[in-house]
Amino acid sequence: MARIGSLPAGGSVAATRQISARTVGRRSGWTLRGLVLLFLVLMLVYFVIPLFWLVVSATKTNDELFSTFGLWFAPDFHLLENLHDVFTYDNGIFVTWLTNSAYYAVVSALGASLIATLAGYTFAKLSFPGRELVFAIILGSIMVPNTALAIPTYLLLSKVGLVNTPLAIILPSLVTPFGVYLMRVYAEQALPDDLLDAARVDGASEWRIFWSIALRLLAPGFVTVLLLTFVGTWNNFFLPLVVTNNPAYYPLTVGLANWNQLSQAFSGSRILYTLVITGSLISVIPLMIGFLFLQRYWQGGLTFGSLRS
Repeated sequence: MARIGSLPAGGSVAATRQISARTVGRRSGWTLRGLVLLFLVLMLVYFVIPLFWLVVSATKTNDELFSTFGLWFAPDFHLLENLHDVFTYDNGIFVTWLTNSAYYAVVSALGASLIATLAGYTFAKLSFPGRELVFAIILGSIMVPNTALAIPTYLLLSKVGLVNTPLAIILPSLVTPFGVYLMRVYAEQALPDDLLDAARVDGASEWRIFWSIALRLLAPGFVTVLLLTFVGTWNNFFLPLVVTNNPAYYPLTVGLANWNQLSQAFSGSRILYTLVITGSLISVIPLMIGFLFLQRYWQGGLTFGSLRS
């Protein structure tokens, strides 16, 4: 009887231990989730605060910009007046800079994405002598910072007479070693060799295979390189500063920096601070629109590729 009576007691102790272990596990899980959530919230605040400050500052006058709290709105709302001043100052030169940035970024992004896709497909699926050596050189060039190449690029462009022209900004942006590396890695995973061999058996040329089959399957990688190059060219400052000296060819980065220098050089030009801030807010909007517009193609293409694999 004692043995029979001891079984429920031992079982209840084991069950109690299991329940305690589950409770501790749940508590530790909730603690870990809470820490992760707190970290994500802090990162969100960290990235949103500069944008919020930019929006708030664009609604203030020059005097309110220096006399009111930076992270909250002033009693008067002057966003429309600031926008009007930005687009009309100096005969509307801001519109020229905005058009230049859009032109440089779109052409460079499309060209760089196409070249990177072609190169990545070639390195991933075609065999030729010296393939690994050439790819190693391209991979090593990723380690060279763009600022170190600005002066040699300027000297090369000056030799061919392209300084102070749109091509001086577009041509260097067409070569993206990281994009080539990214597209090679993606092509190796996204393009089945059996599919390409079947197309070759059917008599399709390599160009036909690339344009009709490979490019469609490589669309997510193409969009990725497109976004990276677009943002990089849009935000490029040092190279346009070196290769252009005519305000008619300035992108937004150089033009706004020029306004900022004028506002600091002369006390009578302090009104340019509001123009710089409002112009900076306008320059961020195309990047946000581009990411929001291309995000569904990007995510949809990645999901499609994972389903096929």
